[in-house]
Amino acid sequence: MHYWLMKSEPEDVSIDDALAAPNHTVAWTGVRNYQARNFMRDAMQVGDGVLFYHSGGSNPGIAGVAEVASTAYPDPTQFDPSSKYYDPKSRPEEPRWMLVDVKALRRTRYLSLGELRDHPDLADMLLLKRGNRLSITPVTSAHWRILCKLAAS
Repeated sequence: MHYWLMKSEPEDVSIDDALAAPNHTVAWTGVRNYQARNFMRDAMQVGDGVLFYHSGGSNPGIAGVAEVASTAYPDPTQFDPSSKYYDPKSRPEEPRWMLVDVKALRRTRYLSLGELRDHPDLADMLLLKRGNRLSITPVTSAHWRILCKLAAS
């Protein structure tokens, strides 16, 4: 089993939106970074743990726990000219961008980025590395346990 931190702008899809969706499941559309795409395409498996992270705004942080609910498949927004995620160079027969479905399991106590930075056992977490802007990052099992414990307190 793998663990992931997946960032979403709450205006696009929040943990509450995911919990309100049918089967608590949303398609993780709009990823336009090759490394993040490769995580979804090559490494994510159904059942992997996900930390649902609200990015942007004045107070980013972990807002919930979810799980990967599908294998990777082509992101339909890349083919839609009316989508802000449209990619005119992507073709249905050779899609560039993939997505997975994510099933929200529960809202957690909000763990702000500042709180995460203050926790010494998380100092080497990829999210906290200077210059890291990836929307999807792997999370170690040790960090997963710490974060789940913090989120439950």
